[in-house]
Amino acid sequence: MSSKSKPDDTGSLQPEREGQVIGNQSADELLVDRTSEFDPELTVVMPTLNEEEGIGICLEWIKEAIEELQVRTEIIVSDSSTDRTPEIAREMGAIVVEPDKGGYGYAYRYAFERARGDYIAMGDADTTYDFKEIPRLLKELEKADADMVMGSRLNGEIKPGAMPTLHQYIGNPMLTRFLNAFYGAGVSDAHSGFRIFTSEAYETMDLKTSGMEFASEMIMEAGAKDLEIVETPIVYHEREGEETLESFKDGWRHVRFMLVNAPGYLFLVPGLLMGFLGTVVMGTAASGLAVSGVNLGIHSMIAGSLLAIVGYQVASLGVFASVASDPIQKPSDPITERVTGSLSLERGATVGLMVFTAGTLYAGLLVYQWILSGFSSISFTIGSLGAFTAIVVGLQTVFSSFFLSAVDQ
Repeated sequence: MSSKSKPDDTGSLQPEREGQVIGNQSADELLVDRTSEFDPELTVVMPTLNEEEGIGICLEWIKEAIEELQVRTEIIVSDSSTDRTPEIAREMGAIVVEPDKGGYGYAYRYAFERARGDYIAMGDADTTYDFKEIPRLLKELEKADADMVMGSRLNGEIKPGAMPTLHQYIGNPMLTRFLNAFYGAGVSDAHSGFRIFTSEAYETMDLKTSGMEFASEMIMEAGAKDLEIVETPIVYHEREGEETLESFKDGWRHVRFMLVNAPGYLFLVPGLLMGFLGTVVMGTAASGLAVSGVNLGIHSMIAGSLLAIVGYQVASLGVFASVASDPIQKPSDPITERVTGSLSLERGATVGLMVFTAGTLYAGLLVYQWILSGFSSISFTIGSLGAFTAIVVGLQTVFSSFFLSAVDQ
């Protein structure tokens, strides 16, 4: 699909395809189906699951937008309903497709793959989003020369009863902050479902999820691929029909998906912090330096050793996740790039063996002293704890190198 039309200053697409000279036509005349001789400039996609109470209203709103735009448009309803939703949609001129799998995200992906428009608008069919705003969103898209425009509910108006208080003041703002911090999206309402994007933007995004986390994935992919996202305030209305969102379950799916696809934040940052703190505590205890007049002893050394070992293990998981999977937000810190870019099995195993050998030699000296003492009790020193820490980290490095080599084949 190639973009040959742009919104003009009034928000109307200007058709440039041969044979598409359009005057003041009705929405029904502008709607195209699979048999039409014309290709659509705009595709509007709605996923539906028993939305017979709201689908008709949404389609009427879309038709009003089409008449204002005066462009060929296809409406694709991706339906998994058991009520009259598909019949109503067909009667009003929509193309109804039936996904072969379940899931909110899969319903969208199934329809997007069949979209022919240069611009794709998406939104729920429950009357929460006013599709009459499509021309205004298209105008914002063109004015900013962006790849995607989103309607922001949190920067706009939320009608009474349209959104639960928990979602409005805690859930959506918190998830949006997470997404902005991890993926640099810079949006105010990451989970608004009213969006318009170019066909090229869709092809750039590698969308894979099937559930409610699809809304997050789209913004994560756009942010990671450096696509330009703009927002405009919208009015969020109370829905028609039964609510299908499960607050905590679906909220957790979003958080889990964001974390798993950002191993740098999930593993590397906490791992490096713990490892650094543990090493500092161990070094301070071993050197005998006083901190605020207090000398750190063996117990501080034990705590530092545990922190260093756990931190090393957690950071290693971040490297493994970056290599074994294909996260949306790949770690770009110099440590991960160095490890994944140049560390071979031989180098990693060699470094691990060197650390392990150093710890083993010191431990061997302790064993020798123990034998000379007639197997009597010997004191547990800071040096011995440092040696045992080196043994553990060395072994971890050796086996981690083998594991990294296995998953990177």
